[in-house]
Amino acid sequence: MSFSLSGKTAIISGAAAGIGHAVARHFLDQGANVVFADQNEKRLKSGCDDLAEHENARLFVGDLREKLAVANLLSATIDAFERVDILVNAARMFTTTDPLDPADTSVEQALNQNLLVALRLSQAVARRMIAQSEAEERDDKRAFDAGTIVNLTSIAAHRTQPELLGFSISTAAAEQMTRSLAVALAPHRIRVNAVAIGSVMSGSLKEVMAEHPEYRDSIIEGTPLHRIGTANEVAEAVQFLASAASGFITGQVIGVDGGRAVLDTVQRPAH
Repeated sequence: MSFSLSGKTAIISGAAAGIGHAVARHFLDQGANVVFADQNEKRLKSGCDDLAEHENARLFVGDLREKLAVANLLSATIDAFERVDILVNAARMFTTTDPLDPADTSVEQALNQNLLVALRLSQAVARRMIAQSEAEERDDKRAFDAGTIVNLTSIAAHRTQPELLGFSISTAAAEQMTRSLAVALAPHRIRVNAVAIGSVMSGSLKEVMAEHPEYRDSIIEGTPLHRIGTANEVAEAVQFLASAASGFITGQVIGVDGGRAVLDTVQRPAH
């Protein structure tokens, strides 16, 4: 089976920086057409200033919490590349929560960004993938994916850290969304999987370690592979799930965490 993404068209949300940006860049390097989507226009343009003339890259600025922005993103993708084959929901919000403060809105914010944005975008893109598949004339359609969706979640979904209540709940919900959509979309040959990140140098982990540099040694100590992973290692796992190499895999959550999910004896930040 092939790991190739050449000629495929992918939408990557949260692509201005961090892991989303690494995934988008990696897909571009692998020959895919890539739409870099993010709500932060300044950061998106700054991170992609070398792609202005790249024929296989497009930038989209919009707040995907708004339904109109979701529709506009899909329309912009079709206008540029005529189809969409892959969706990577990489836009994540890391937030802390005061579990005893009824005025704390972090849970609602995290659910909106980490669950509902991905759900609405997945629904819109899946409908387009189904339409594309129905329009194609192939005798062996069952041998081909009509599309793939990959969601980025976190090992925080399975950690009990009260200060991460909103983040943990939203990532756990995203994992259940992954399984539910996988079953719902399987008859249409659309595969849905997720990558759960832990001990990876994400944008949020960089911010936390800037305030608490002592966390680095603690995280490394709690990771069996005894190092912090790179964003590109996540991108390679996403490539596997988006490619034909994982053609019989759907509804799964693959951990990219250096083994941390199976050995987490002390509370440490999980991003």
